[in-house]
Amino acid sequence: MPVHWDIEADIVVVGFGAAGACAALEAAAAGRSVVVLDRFTGGGATALSGGVVYAGGGTPQQRAAGVTDNAAAMFGYLRTEVGDVVPPETLRRFCDDSVSMLGWLESHGVPFEGSLCPDKTSYPTNRHYLYYSGSEMSARDLAPPAPRGHRTRGRGTSGRLLFARLAAATRRAGVQVVGQSAAVRLVTDGGQVTGVACRTLRGAPWWTRTAHRLLHRVARKPYLYVPKAGRLMHKPVTWLERRYGRALLVGAVRGVVIAAGGFGANRELLRAHASSARGGLPLATPGDDGSGLLLGTGAGGVAALLDRVSVWRFLSPPPALLRGILVDTDGQRICDESRYGAAIGDEIVRRGGRAWLFADRATITAARRQLRGSTLWFQRLQARYLLTFGRVTADTVTGVAARAGVDPDGLAATVAAYNTDAASPGGESAESAGKPADLVVSQDQPPYSLIDYSIRPRLLNPAPVLTLGGLVVDHATGQVLRADGTAVPGLYAAGRSAVGLCSRSYVSGLSIADCVFSGRRAGRHASAASHVTPADSDRENHQRDCKNNGVTSETEETPDDERD
Repeated sequence: MPVHWDIEADIVVVGFGAAGACAALEAAAAGRSVVVLDRFTGGGATALSGGVVYAGGGTPQQRAAGVTDNAAAMFGYLRTEVGDVVPPETLRRFCDDSVSMLGWLESHGVPFEGSLCPDKTSYPTNRHYLYYSGSEMSARDLAPPAPRGHRTRGRGTSGRLLFARLAAATRRAGVQVVGQSAAVRLVTDGGQVTGVACRTLRGAPWWTRTAHRLLHRVARKPYLYVPKAGRLMHKPVTWLERRYGRALLVGAVRGVVIAAGGFGANRELLRAHASSARGGLPLATPGDDGSGLLLGTGAGGVAALLDRVSVWRFLSPPPALLRGILVDTDGQRICDESRYGAAIGDEIVRRGGRAWLFADRATITAARRQLRGSTLWFQRLQARYLLTFGRVTADTVTGVAARAGVDPDGLAATVAAYNTDAASPGGESAESAGKPADLVVSQDQPPYSLIDYSIRPRLLNPAPVLTLGGLVVDHATGQVLRADGTAVPGLYAAGRSAVGLCSRSYVSGLSIADCVFSGRRAGRHASAASHVTPADSDRENHQRDCKNNGVTSETEETPDDERD
C-alpha cells in the first residue's frame, strides 16, 4: 500500500548542523529538492563550537601569514592521527581538496583570516585566526609542520557564526528547513530507505512552539557545561514534544542523509561502549543523543568504533606552562607537554587518569603574566583556578610530591633527568621525545608546584569528551553499510553520525572539516544515486516540472528568530 507523505523531496537530511547543511547545499546545487529535519532549530554542536576548520596545503590564509604548506605534508601528518579508519585514498583526497574546501565555505559566506597565533594554545584569542591546532610540531620528523587550524573570523567562540552563514546559504539555495521535528524511524520499502517518520510540533499551538524553542535555547549551554543541571532544565522541552508532538511522514525520492551528531548525551550508550569517558565532561548538545546512530542501525546499518572517545587535557594557555613536566602517580613523565590536548588526554587515560604538571617558581610567574594577553574569558577562568586552587606547592621536589600523592623518589628522578636534558645543548634528550627545544627549560627554582590535570569531574577545569565512532559508511560515497559490507539502499551518513576522518584521534578543527567533507560527499552521491525506481523517477519528474513552473510543496514558515 502506497505511503501518504506529508512532505516529499528528492533528498531528506536528518540534522541541521555543519554536516547537514553541507549535504543540503550540495544536493541543492545538483538541482535536487531538499528537506532538512531538525529536532530543534538547527546549529547542533557546530553552533556551540569554536568554529575551527582544519585545512592546509597552501590556503590563502596560510600564504597571507607567510606559511609554507602542501597537501603531501598535510597528508604525512594526518596519517599519524587518522590511522586506518579511512582508506589512504580518502585521506589523500581530503588533503588534496583542502584548499578548495575552504574556498567553498568562503563562497557561502564563512569568513577566515591569516593572522597567525605566535603561541601554542588550545584556542586563539580574537587577535589571531590561524594556529597550530594539533600536534604538528611533535611530528615534525615525519612531516613538515604547518599551522592548519583556521578559526572562523568572529569574536568569542565563532562556531555560531560559521553555522549562521551555512544556514543562510542553505535557505538561499531553496532548501526547506523543517524545525522542531525529531526523526524517530526510517521508512523502508523492500530494504530501501524511502523516508523518515518524525514527531513534530508543526501545527501545535504557537505558545508550545515558542516555549519549546526558548526553553531549549536557555538549557543548551548549561547542558554542555553542567550536564546534570542542563538535563533538568531540558525536561520541559521533552515533555512538550511528548504532549504536543504529532506524526509527520517525510518521503525521500533519492535518499536520506543522517547528520544528527554523536552520542555524547546518551548516558546508556556511553556506559555500554565508552568506559574511557568516565570522569570527563561529554561535549554534547541535547541533540547528540545517538538518535542518528539508532536510525541507521534500525534500517540495517552497522556501527563501529563506539569505544573511541577523545578526552581533552590542554596545558596551554598560558603557554609558559608548556615548559613544565607532566607526570603520573609514579612521578614518571607522561609525554611531550606541547602535544595537542586530546593526545595528552589519551596518555593520561592510559596512566589511570591521574596526572600533574610539575613547574617551578619562574614558570608559574611567567604563566601568571601571560593570563590576560593569551586567553579568552573561559580559558582565563580555568587558568586562574589551576594556578591557585588547582595546585599544591612546597620548597622541595619531594615535599611537593608528598603533598600531591605522587611518588617522591620517582618525581625527583624525573625532574633531575629533565633538568639535565635542559642544560645540555639544544635539550637533545627531551627533544627526541618531540618537545621543541625552546620549551625545554630547567625547572629548578623553588618553590615548586604540582598542578592537578587528572581526569575527574569538576566544574572549573573539566576534561571534555567527544564521541568519535558512528555508522560505517562507504568512504567513496558516504552510503551506510551493513555488517556484510553491502550498502543500505537510499541511506547515507555524515559528520559525527558516521565513522570518519577523526574517528581514531582528534585535533581541533578536524571534526568540522570532516562534517564539511563527508556532508558534501553524501549530498553529491545521494543526488546522483542510481537506485531510484521507475515510479520514483516519474514522481521526481513531476516534482521538477512543478518547481520549474513555480509550484512548491507545502512549506513551513520559519520563525523570525530562527532566521540567520
